[in-house]
Amino acid sequence: MCGVVGVYCSNPSITSKLVYYALFSLQHRGQESAGIAASTDKYLTYKKGMGLVTEVFDESDFSYLRGNVAVGHVRYSTTGLSKIENSQPFVVKSKAGYIAVCHNGNLVNYAELRRELENEGSVFTSDSDTEVISQLMSRFLMKKDTVESLEMLNRKLVGSYSLTMLINDTLIGYRDPLGFKPLCVGELEDGYVICSESCAIDALGGKFIKDVEPGEAVIIKNGELEFIDVSKPKRRAFCIFEYIYFARPDSVIDGVSVYEARIEMGKILSVESPVTADFVSAVPDSGITAAIGFSQHSGIPYKEALIKNRYVGRTFIMPEQSLRELSVRLKVNVIKQNVAGKRIILVDDSIVRGTTSRRIVDMLRSCGAREVHVRIGSPPIIAPCYFGIDMKTREELIAANNSVEEIRKLLNADSLAYLTLKGLLTAIKNAGGENGYCLACLTARYPVEVPGEVCELEPWEPD
Repeated sequence: MCGVVGVYCSNPSITSKLVYYALFSLQHRGQESAGIAASTDKYLTYKKGMGLVTEVFDESDFSYLRGNVAVGHVRYSTTGLSKIENSQPFVVKSKAGYIAVCHNGNLVNYAELRRELENEGSVFTSDSDTEVISQLMSRFLMKKDTVESLEMLNRKLVGSYSLTMLINDTLIGYRDPLGFKPLCVGELEDGYVICSESCAIDALGGKFIKDVEPGEAVIIKNGELEFIDVSKPKRRAFCIFEYIYFARPDSVIDGVSVYEARIEMGKILSVESPVTADFVSAVPDSGITAAIGFSQHSGIPYKEALIKNRYVGRTFIMPEQSLRELSVRLKVNVIKQNVAGKRIILVDDSIVRGTTSRRIVDMLRSCGAREVHVRIGSPPIIAPCYFGIDMKTREELIAANNSVEEIRKLLNADSLAYLTLKGLLTAIKNAGGENGYCLACLTARYPVEVPGEVCELEPWEPD
């Protein structure tokens, strides 16, 4: 995941504050660390730290984080451990000047590129693939201009990368040629913002201009906005999980309302896998919108069975099994009077490992639920992701190793059904989308070459 931001503002005293508020709007994309770098034509300042945006920064930081351009990042680790050395932006000083890079994505050829750079004398301070990008850009910029450097970078990198960068006093946004990860541009009262999702533009009171197209760069210098085609894409491979889970429901990505797409997923799921029950409920928060769609189309009322504690952070990192089980109860609690004696349709966005789903079903049963029918607003996840989702091996994916009936038994559910792949793509199409998605985790066929995996260059289309 990760969230990236870049802001140009004619008032240098508020540029970094605008980045801060945009990052706050993108906090759902990463909670491990946060950072901001600000630049003028003479110097660059930055701060980054572990934790949420509100934990890393305080008011005093903005007295020195000043400049007309600034970039920011919230991190969710996929390459590199969760530690301060891997937090972003990555800042490099070279003969080309100061460079600060923020990256959303994952490089498939990271290890190969790092070895190549180390053999040429580069020294690394982290184990993050983003540092490779910053080192490469630093080298290219000593010989080429910005656009030529992006073209050279594009020829080197394999994988997913939406970037915001500072090169001295210039702000740059760039989206990889397959468009794996989202990136968009908005106009502010005193400037512009580049960010992962349109909800951050809304939060700043800005006006949406456009999505950055795959292979396109946006360059902002001295308040002038320019879009440049760096690479001509042969196809698109946008991450389907942005619509299923990652993105905020109030965002619009590549012309598709995330909220409407999830409503459509729920509606189609109710047609594909109907069941008689007293009410529809959701695993909060990610399953709520699809559950509403399921309820609307089926005519079965929607009611809350679970309440989420929004002050609990990531809990699967707890080392003890007993603590992990306790953590589920800290995250969600059952509304007992709604559940006792009832037949419940429980909608969630996806099942990855299945452990949390089993505990939630057991919690509902222990509070008196008569039946629990689980419905999932996406197809089974059967293959790992190499492009920025923390699903690294088949061994940890419950659907890679079990049939739907076996998973139902493991979850202790009365029934279990997933949205079909055709249903998922139809839902997104109904919300305004076009074909051209990365479906690798659902099909085990990858849009770029990954060692040991099947590469399928043509996009999958439903019959």
